[in-house]
Amino acid sequence: MSLTASLDASTVSAAPGVETAVPLQVRNSGRTVEEYRFEVVGACAAWAAVEPAVLSLYPGDAGTVSLMLRPPRDAAVPAGETPFGVRVVPTGEQGETVVPEGRVTVLPFTETTAELVPRGSHGALAGRHQLAVDNRGNTPVTVRLGAQPGTERARVVFAAPELHVAPGQAEFAKLRVRPVKRMWRGTPVTHPFQVFAATRVAEGQDPVEPVLVDGSYEQEPLLPRWLPRALITAAVLVLALVGLWYALLRPAVKSAAREAVTPEAVRSAAAADRSGAPEQGGPGGSGAGGGDSAGSASGGGGGGESKPTPSPSPSAAAADAGAATPTSAQVRVQDSLGGGTNTGTALTVPAGKTFRLTDIVVQNPQGDAGTLVVSAGRGTRVLSLGLENFRDSDYHFVTPIVVPAGGKVTMTIDCRKVGRPVGAQAPARCAESMFLGGTMRAAQGG
Repeated sequence: MSLTASLDASTVSAAPGVETAVPLQVRNSGRTVEEYRFEVVGACAAWAAVEPAVLSLYPGDAGTVSLMLRPPRDAAVPAGETPFGVRVVPTGEQGETVVPEGRVTVLPFTETTAELVPRGSHGALAGRHQLAVDNRGNTPVTVRLGAQPGTERARVVFAAPELHVAPGQAEFAKLRVRPVKRMWRGTPVTHPFQVFAATRVAEGQDPVEPVLVDGSYEQEPLLPRWLPRALITAAVLVLALVGLWYALLRPAVKSAAREAVTPEAVRSAAAADRSGAPEQGGPGGSGAGGGDSAGSASGGGGGGESKPTPSPSPSAAAADAGAATPTSAQVRVQDSLGGGTNTGTALTVPAGKTFRLTDIVVQNPQGDAGTLVVSAGRGTRVLSLGLENFRDSDYHFVTPIVVPAGGKVTMTIDCRKVGRPVGAQAPARCAESMFLGGTMRAAQGG
């Protein structure tokens, strides 16, 4: 063989981003002048070259070229040992090709970057971020994560304390920023903070400065600003609805309930009870309870009139048996201004009977002003009312008022001011009416 070639060093180390030269000795043992070309083979061919690329030698001469190794500072070139070869090809005799071999060790380098996504956050309870760590070196790294809060009123908590990042890859670490104290209302408060990613390096390597990233969290109040206004508006609306109910709807309901209980309705109920009872003979008992109930005027007031309408008294047979008979009566009294009082008798209890008064309904339909007195028995005052205080008023007694035989139930009116009904002409006199109800019984021992 007329060609020999050898590397000065078969094992070499190359630092990324740094040029490394390895001498290659070539000798022409032939008898003719020869020109040689060089080709680098292996994984490092992309970043290796021979200079000069062509070498001419006379017979018996030797020459030296340099294998230039230029590994880029990039994650695409991993750290570690890589075999290579240099093919020496003579131009004249290509069959005499020689390939010296060697190994190059690419040294590791570390380069990490970090980015906070998003840079700023906001919320009432916590802010959420992600720290993206990018390994731009040629060897795997372990990154320790930490934070340096800008204020003592917020804490930064990572979901994981470390990240393992492969060369040329990026990993994400979740973190939350929580305020120390909750804020119920007020102006939002901004909490600045700083997170870092510290790369752990192997023994013998130079330490790497931690990557620092700034961020901020805006703490918002738990109660939104519009809530107090909404509560005030709701309270005003509720008060308005309550006022509307008391001003319009409730009086109408109350009036309808009172109008439903009229003297006519009570008389109808009493008549229905009487019609349902067994018929008992004896004409003498009919009308005994109300025939004597006539209205009488006392004093010189003038214009007062009474119209009693007592219910029929129980029959003689029922009275003899001592049964209680429902009885009702009605009286209407009018009185003029300045003329004293006027009295009307609603019911006179016949001899041998007692009347148990249980219900009284008085009506002031005109809205008159004055006094109204209801008496029972021997002038016993049962009610004393101011006319201006009511239009319709009803009274029910759990313990009946007992009116003995010969006793009367009367209503006395003293008119001080004549009212005026809505939509009607002004009347000349006060006018009130009374309806009463109870039971008529035979007197004991009578």
